[in-house]
Amino acid sequence: MAKPLFDADHLITMFETATADQGEKVRKAVSDATLAALQARELSLKNIRGALQQVADAAAQGAAKNVVAGADVPALLDKAVSGMDQALLRAVDANRAALGMLVSQGADLRDGALKKALSEMEKFEDTLMAAVKKAAAGAGGTLQGPFDAVLQKMQAGGTLSGAGAAKSAEALMDQMHGAMRSSRASSLRAVQAMADGYTAMVSGVLLGMSEALSGTAGKKSGSKKA
Repeated sequence: MAKPLFDADHLITMFETATADQGEKVRKAVSDATLAALQARELSLKNIRGALQQVADAAAQGAAKNVVAGADVPALLDKAVSGMDQALLRAVDANRAALGMLVSQGADLRDGALKKALSEMEKFEDTLMAAVKKAAAGAGGTLQGPFDAVLQKMQAGGTLSGAGAAKSAEALMDQMHGAMRSSRASSLRAVQAMADGYTAMVSGVLLGMSEALSGTAGKKSGSKKA
């Protein structure tokens, strides 16, 4: 198994001892741990998948051992997934910013590595759900029901990262099309400038032709007189 990119033991201990009123503390801890894992490697879909899986597994391992009286384990798991989702939304924002800079410089999101990057960003939500499903399968026992409830909630209402990825993809494509339209508009303005001066140019040519003809006619008249 790959070495954890965050303090997994700390996260496990937190879930083991978390009480019902520590949901927000748990959510923040999970979000911070996920961000730490994401920032420790190149932000590829493969590495994102690995980071999410390690965090989900740590949360599940700790929650399975929670014996605190009155602890709301399903709620804690829901907060854990919410924390992972929040961190993943930051990854979406990072992708959007990077792709946006490239688009502003004329990059085409329909080609090569950028097309792949945009496609992978739209898979973040599925990657999160897959990590939670795998953690649920590994935990089994009393956690299967709570994990299933979290998954049903995600499937019904979607995730922040999923919605963010969809909006980002749409905005980036609009930005790219706008840049292309702007480029075409610039080209059209140059053509229009030439077209606006076309009649003057033709007048100049006609004048030159007229002067040449006049000169020729003058020479012919002079020859006849001679």
